[in-house]
Amino acid sequence: MPRPHFLLVSYAAQGHINPTLQFAKCLIRIGAHVTFTTSLSARRRMTEVPKAEGLSFVTFSDGYDDGLKPNDDREKYGAEFKRRGTENLNNLIASSNEEGKPITCIVYSLLITWAMEVAREHQIPCAILWIQPASVFDIYYFYFNGYEETIKRQAEGEPKCLIKLPGLPPLANRDLPSFVGNQSAYPAAINFFQKQFELIAQETNPKILVNTFDALEPEALNAIEKFKMIAVGPLIPSSFLGRGTDPLDGSLKADLFQGSKDYVQWLGSKPNSSVIYISFGSIAALAKQQVEEIARALLAGGRPFLWVLRNQKLNGVIETEQDKLSCKEELEQVGMIVPWCSQLEVLSHPSLGCFVTHCGWNSTLESLASGVPLVAFPQWTDQPTNAKLIEDVWGNGVRVRGNEEGIVERDEINRCLDLVMGDEERAKEVRRNAQKWKDLAREAAKEGGSLDRNLKSFIDDLAHKD
Repeated sequence: MPRPHFLLVSYAAQGHINPTLQFAKCLIRIGAHVTFTTSLSARRRMTEVPKAEGLSFVTFSDGYDDGLKPNDDREKYGAEFKRRGTENLNNLIASSNEEGKPITCIVYSLLITWAMEVAREHQIPCAILWIQPASVFDIYYFYFNGYEETIKRQAEGEPKCLIKLPGLPPLANRDLPSFVGNQSAYPAAINFFQKQFELIAQETNPKILVNTFDALEPEALNAIEKFKMIAVGPLIPSSFLGRGTDPLDGSLKADLFQGSKDYVQWLGSKPNSSVIYISFGSIAALAKQQVEEIARALLAGGRPFLWVLRNQKLNGVIETEQDKLSCKEELEQVGMIVPWCSQLEVLSHPSLGCFVTHCGWNSTLESLASGVPLVAFPQWTDQPTNAKLIEDVWGNGVRVRGNEEGIVERDEINRCLDLVMGDEERAKEVRRNAQKWKDLAREAAKEGGSLDRNLKSFIDDLAHKD
């Protein structure tokens, strides 16, 4: 059997690139060759080009080589991204054929529906790499297949009423992805997902590769009869999953967007399980009032903390998140404020006690695999659903409640911190659950675990198609 050759296409955002690169590593580990392609803007933000035996890393210009700016025309960008990306894929397919290494399968991340169209044109098998939980995929699917009116009625008239969807826990409106639960605010997003699901449905025996693991979402992975959902996660570097040092880890790093690491020494000076880590990812921007409430909560609680407050001036925004603080000097007497950190390095540090997180799926999975209790502080897209799963299904954290204006107040923040870091039975149960999921994530990722088995089965199916 010839060596399979996968063409991986990733959107240029860090939250897409990191899991897709880890997926590339998994494919290479079981004998495939991978051509990985993304926009040039992503390469310009990396400290180095990912290198590994069996990996070809190719960038293309999407017309926005310095990245998308806040005032750029999104519709124009989308059209240009599709036009240039399609041309890039056609060229890569042609050159691979000329080299005698034809593409076995095209795998694309979210926001790249045109990759499926290119695959169909060339009669190459393709699959989406779904970088959110299986549960969120299910919600979108059922919304577009029979439950749209039910969900809309709940959002408009009875937001506290629970909806029961196959394979999922009962969901209130606040538990739904924001594009479904608050459609009026995101009309373009819901239209995009509808197109995505329509294209998938046109495939013969479509397969969905999901960055999750079998033990984490068993019901959700089997909730849709028409689609085969395959768990290929957790897509995290082997060295953070107890699998030992993988020779590829040095090349395919967990975070290629790096900065200073002074915080590592600071973490080493703190007692085990004592530090609060706060980060809201690379996209969400908190209101000034919310930043202030978090700051006041940390001062009142007195626990050491590591808080990532990004320097938004790099993205064309005048005010940085640190500029929103009125008490920065007081805070730095208690904890440390940084513009960046290597998140997996922090989550795996013994001094860490909990993670106050926006519940992005990469952050959620990394926390599960590290055994770190969570204070769920969701902002948008899939994050409300992830927060629901964290609190009510997996039990490895608690979810904050906002006031009538949506601001989470300082007393509520400290209530939640006590519920995961205190001595009460609830806190101990959260920590036990966090350890349980850490063990199960490592079981899935070990050699011969569910990740390897599912991926080999997927590749075998592709071979039989030929």
